[in-house]
Amino acid sequence: RDIAGKHVIRCKAAVAWEPNKPLVIEEIEVAPPQANEVRIKIVASSLCRSDLYLLREGKKDFNFPLVLGHEAAGIVESVGPGVTEFKQGDKVIPIFISQCRECRFCKSPKTNLCDNSVGKITSEPDSRLTCKGKKLIQYMGTSTFSEYTVVNQNAVAKVDPAAPLDKVCLLGCGICTGYGAAVNTAKVEPGSTCAVFGLGAVGLAAVMGCKAAGAKRIIAVDTNPDKFDKAKEFGATEFVNPNDHDKPISQVLSDMTSGGVDYSLECIGNVGVMRSALESCVKGWGISVIVGFTNVHDLSTRPVQLLLGRTWTGSAFGGFKSKDGVQQMVKAYMDKKIKVDEFITHNLTLNEVNDAIELLKQGKSIRTVMRISPE
Repeated sequence: RDIAGKHVIRCKAAVAWEPNKPLVIEEIEVAPPQANEVRIKIVASSLCRSDLYLLREGKKDFNFPLVLGHEAAGIVESVGPGVTEFKQGDKVIPIFISQCRECRFCKSPKTNLCDNSVGKITSEPDSRLTCKGKKLIQYMGTSTFSEYTVVNQNAVAKVDPAAPLDKVCLLGCGICTGYGAAVNTAKVEPGSTCAVFGLGAVGLAAVMGCKAAGAKRIIAVDTNPDKFDKAKEFGATEFVNPNDHDKPISQVLSDMTSGGVDYSLECIGNVGVMRSALESCVKGWGISVIVGFTNVHDLSTRPVQLLLGRTWTGSAFGGFKSKDGVQQMVKAYMDKKIKVDEFITHNLTLNEVNDAIELLKQGKSIRTVMRISPE
């Protein structure tokens, strides 16, 4: 074997050749890392609903072929010129939002965005992945449904060497996104009343965040009653199924809470539910946070909803400065301050990626962790 980082690696990856079709396990080539890049051996990757969104929405927003996956953990195989923060053997989590520490956004405490984010939804020209002579787009700048990937050093967080990679991989997206939306974006206050719409991994993490912030009532809203027991485990105090009511869900919640909740979090990515979540908030100070991702429909509500003092805002990656936030959350997990293992309902391999997709589509899984390579 050549010196690490100087050669092309041939390995297995799940390739999306076109939208709405099963992923195909292919042999791909992973080029050496260039300046400021890190080549990572992916040990474990979980499936996030954003991966499904891309497959479903297809070419409206995205180009193909590509390699999906952005919630993962691995080990540094090699680094390119100019990389000083990482070395071969480091345990890391790639992240879809960068933290360069130098741009105006990174320097501002007001946001976790980064002007130098390589985690654009897709980055075609810079991809280090090829298959059958074609460049594979790196979804979110990460592409973790592959035994190896190459990521910019600004989008990689070094983690505790003792951290179990098949667990902390979940901190690369879903858990940080939901938990942070409650704690960092909504800034849920002790004694408050919250409603969380959608009880997938992100919604359950939001419930966990509301509980950690000291909310007194946490109302979990979902059309699947099977999810309530899980939500209770994370801190939900009540459950509402919109299908059980003739009235709009915003009216149901308003009646339950003497005029509306203090905080609502939409964790689905459905513009109709986003409106319901806003209108479930109490006038005067209610805050509604959009957490679920979608980019194909417009939002709407009546202006009076906002004129009366409600705030409507959004949250990406839970408002965590990415590298700092991941390290903070891994530490919280290692210190047993947050749940992670409890999100994992299935463990599969990369070869079973299409089974993982079906489980998520059918609402049978919260998170499926795929073992990609041995540690």
